Amino acid sequence: MAFFERLSDTRYLPTAHVGGAWNTNEQHIAPAMGLLAHHLQRDAAARGHGFLIGRLSYDILGTIPIEAMDAHVQVLRGGRTIELVEATLSHQDRAALRVRAWLMRPNDTAAIAGTPLTRIAAADTMPEWDPATVWPGGFIENVEIRRDDHGPGRATYWARAKRALLDGETVSPLARAATLFDLSNGMAVRADPKDIAFPNLDLTVHLFGTPQGDWLGFDTSVSFGSEGIGLTSTVLHDERGPIGSIGQVLTVRP
Repeated sequence: MAFFERLSDTRYLPTAHVGGAWNTNEQHIAPAMGLLAHHLQRDAAARGHGFLIGRLSYDILGTIPIEAMDAHVQVLRGGRTIELVEATLSHQDRAALRVRAWLMRPNDTAAIAGTPLTRIAAADTMPEWDPATVWPGGFIENVEIRRDDHGPGRATYWARAKRALLDGETVSPLARAATLFDLSNGMAVRADPKDIAFPNLDLTVHLFGTPQGDWLGFDTSVSFGSEGIGLTSTVLHDERGPIGSIGQVLTVRP
């Protein structure tokens, strides 16, 4: 069984495998992010322009029960070379998750491709780690993690989902990766979540490479300020090396 089942072209039903980490009776936002990326990409594919996604900027507008949801897409700024698109996931007419994406026409830049960002160790060199030792919930039970712990708020790790995003439907490598993006706020904790709550309000990913392969790599640092605000910063990797970054603002609640 996958994380979601399709009920119609715009309506989806979550399964028990999306149970949250802060509240197991609500959805973990990570699979919903992957689902919304998939829905947005389906809409873009129907327009046939072949654009690539360079940024996904999610705002988490509220918690989502494990019940049927509706997705809607709107083109905010069309164009021949770039496009700004917004997709919203709603429960009972209440918007719960929204993403704005910049899509761009691809160009051949292989001759000048490169990055100064440092590669992390390969997945097969890192020890297996069970995230259920820190976090509860159906989603956490359905991800595989290999991790090197570098102290409070600092870790490098690889993740892959044990289940498909959507039952009986092929999804893109980017949508599959987007299902894992929100793990970055939970795999390198600065404080025990039983004592300190630090949910993220948003997630923005910038990509200079489209994710490939089953494993997604993370190089994560977590910072808490002195006024109840935190930041989780991640460099994303696939098996080729760094491909982008993630930023998440946190509301830190002792």
